[in-house]
Amino acid sequence: MKPDTRPQNPSFSSGPCAKRPGWNTDALKDASVGRSHRAKGPKAKLAEVIDRSSKVLGIPDDYVVGIVPGSDTGAFEMAMWSVLGQRGVDVLAWESFSSGWLSDINKQLKLEDVRAFEAGYGELPDLSKVDGARDTVFAWNGTTSGVCVPNADWIPADREGLTLCDATSAVFAMALPWDKLDVVTWSWQKVLGGEAAHGMIALSPRAVARLESYTPPWPLPKVFRLTKGGKLIGGIFKGATINTPSMVAVEDALDALSWAEGVGGLSGLINRSQANLQAVSTWVAQTDWVDFLALDADFRSSTSICLKIVDPWFAGLDAEGQAAAQKKLVALLDTEGAAYDIGAYRDAPSGLRIWGGATVETPDLEALFPWLDWAFAQIKDQA
Repeated sequence: MKPDTRPQNPSFSSGPCAKRPGWNTDALKDASVGRSHRAKGPKAKLAEVIDRSSKVLGIPDDYVVGIVPGSDTGAFEMAMWSVLGQRGVDVLAWESFSSGWLSDINKQLKLEDVRAFEAGYGELPDLSKVDGARDTVFAWNGTTSGVCVPNADWIPADREGLTLCDATSAVFAMALPWDKLDVVTWSWQKVLGGEAAHGMIALSPRAVARLESYTPPWPLPKVFRLTKGGKLIGGIFKGATINTPSMVAVEDALDALSWAEGVGGLSGLINRSQANLQAVSTWVAQTDWVDFLALDADFRSSTSICLKIVDPWFAGLDAEGQAAAQKKLVALLDTEGAAYDIGAYRDAPSGLRIWGGATVETPDLEALFPWLDWAFAQIKDQA
């Protein structure tokens, strides 16, 4: 039967993600709208986002952190175009975005000494093959596959190369070993539930040294430039952004950080996300028509939770039929106001992708599960 209780917040999108619990537009009432972002007050707010993000995440004091344009994508492209090319690079690709980084390295930067370690959706490549003498490019959490690296034991502490980590769906929900990471990027729109279009980048002292000693052989657009005259542009890391930021989005990020601090900081955020993963795991274990895309629990994401449909009826459909069935399932849940935007990513196998980051309340997930069972039964019966 159709459930009679809906999630209070049916927003389970994997980006932009659910706002923090209790959010409303009053959180934006002090935004510095109509002001120059170079003015003293607005610039101070930008610097506050940097400082408070660094504190919550436990970023080492000798790292620099800045706000950059283009969300996480812009931040990571900036990193690749600015530091790669000095030495060989190992690229780990096991889902859409990390595969995109590999494609850009090969087809846009056209680096010659590239080793690709690839794996299918739901799997990880062999991390032991990474060479610390080379630069390494990888995503900590595969947002489109639900697979994350379990730890950083595979990264040598005495590495010569730099590690470039796309961590957008991992920061604020997973513990990152900063001593193993040289360039880290993320955005506000994932675990913090912030607004889109703004990215953040953290650089280790080793990454700064690379930037100040190495000039890439290709031209850099203005929005990618982190140095001037062979020196780091320090203002970027003190609130002087490269291009004009949205002060409304900045205010929203400050509100999200206040909420994060109030729920216990990083440990509290991690616990909330892990509770969501546990709730999904319990439901999956009791449900015969669905399973995790990432079968190994050791590298199962607690944020971008990706599920595959294993019911024999669904498995018997061809790829086009599975995609159509998934679309009907997602549309039905949307129409009922039970869940928004939970279809698998367009490049991933047909299935479901449910955001389990810290802004999602576990009771909302528990209210969702009966709706998933009902909706799947509906589309199967109608087939």
